[in-house]
Amino acid sequence: MSQPGAAAPDVGAPATVDWVKLFLGFGAMVVGQFMAVLDIQIVASSLPQIQAGISASADEVSWIQTSYLVAEVVMIPLSTYLSRIWGTQKVYMASCLGFVVMSVATGMSSNIETMIITRALQGFIGGAMIPTVFAVAFTAFPPEKRMLSSVIMGMIITLAPTVGPILGGHLTEWLNWRWLFFINVPPGLLVLFLVSRYGDFDKGDRTLTKGFDWIGLAFMGVFLMATQFVLEEGARNNWFEDDLILLLAVTGAVCCAIFIWRSLSYKQPIVELRAFQNLNFSVGIVMTFVTGICLFGGTYMLPLFLGRIRGYSSGEVGTTMVVGGLAMFLTGPILGRWVRLMDPRYPLAFGFVCAGYGFWLGHAVTPQWGYWELASLQAFRGCGIMIAMIASQNVTMSTLKPELIKTASGLVNLSRNVGGAMGLAVLTTVLSTSTKLHMNELSSRMSVASQKGQEMLSGMAMRMTEMGVSDPTAASRKVVHYLLMKDAATLAYGDAFSALALCCFFAAFGALFVRPAPNMFMAQPVEDH
Repeated sequence: MSQPGAAAPDVGAPATVDWVKLFLGFGAMVVGQFMAVLDIQIVASSLPQIQAGISASADEVSWIQTSYLVAEVVMIPLSTYLSRIWGTQKVYMASCLGFVVMSVATGMSSNIETMIITRALQGFIGGAMIPTVFAVAFTAFPPEKRMLSSVIMGMIITLAPTVGPILGGHLTEWLNWRWLFFINVPPGLLVLFLVSRYGDFDKGDRTLTKGFDWIGLAFMGVFLMATQFVLEEGARNNWFEDDLILLLAVTGAVCCAIFIWRSLSYKQPIVELRAFQNLNFSVGIVMTFVTGICLFGGTYMLPLFLGRIRGYSSGEVGTTMVVGGLAMFLTGPILGRWVRLMDPRYPLAFGFVCAGYGFWLGHAVTPQWGYWELASLQAFRGCGIMIAMIASQNVTMSTLKPELIKTASGLVNLSRNVGGAMGLAVLTTVLSTSTKLHMNELSSRMSVASQKGQEMLSGMAMRMTEMGVSDPTAASRKVVHYLLMKDAATLAYGDAFSALALCCFFAAFGALFVRPAPNMFMAQPVEDH
């Protein structure tokens, strides 16, 4: 029996590799994975334009994001079971085709109801492209070449959320918001062609269709959808003060317990939870969860700060955000080689420390911060997350049995997405709560009863009078309130960056408790125990 510290056997990599087929097939699948991850964030910077285009309210338009994520999170673990039945190629092609069709349907939507439905179908069908690529990277490549596939996946997963708002903002400015979805068609068709020709990496087992666990699927779906909805909408609706949020939270918890019991007791479960018996896999899942928080949290915070505090346009936000993407893209291959040379525990800890330092720089953020002030924050964050992601993949997968790789790939991607959703929910709450607290503190200092407050209002009123304002006192009060609110919001962003930094530092400390593991990016002899 394999022990946690023992070398993992070659998880299915062939003795002789057709590199042309592997790179064309795997490369095409990576492009599809990039499209699926990109579409999570591509509409983020263009929601106002979409809202105006389909005459939707602010609450309704938020469902364009929520419906995609809720549906996608269900497909990620389900797709690993489907690929075991039908084979990775067939499942991937069906997912890509459905994704392209739903992209066109979403782009042609004329009302919010239609768009929410097509967007949910786009996320659900396209979600299968994410974990299937992960599984191929660890089964089709020989051990000594898995570093290359890991770096490629790491770059895609980290770049897509960064590039999403940039590409979305510029597409909307150059063409219109419908091209956020139409742009998926050309690369999608190319991916379909290449995967159909070169993507035959494994065979399915049709016997798995017998005894399909429909009950487990139902409880898994309700659990994941309820959890994702609570995380997406909880902060906006004051969490458990809202009856629907409370109901879904309880429903999700109950369904989660039943799903776990079903998976452990049913002879042929949809998700094989035996992988969690492996300590390194369990710790690696936690580390992946944290990388999701850091990746999506940073991508969420920076555009929000630039748009709300600095008043940047979508294009300007994209130009500023590109630093983080470039840091990941340019340093990924170099850092990947470094990670390969040592015990993965150490680069895992270092990566989180590096990302934490980048976030910690943001604790002193001011309303004057712009491109260059944020550059170092993004560079440290980007490099750190890239190192941590590659190292966490090593820790998570290196000691697993070959038959658990596909299931593990779904769980890894699911933990990253849920981590991102939870991170966004917590950050939204931190921003809201901290803004109120800082506003109360600043207002108490600037009270009209205080000498400083009177002097500021008096000086502001004089300026308003010189400008010919009809009611200078009321106008000056509004201006002071706006300035105080802006300062309070800026301090809240500093608190949120600090929270992300602490999360990274705790993860770095936890990484030191991982058991020594073989480096999966180097060929290892098979050991029998």
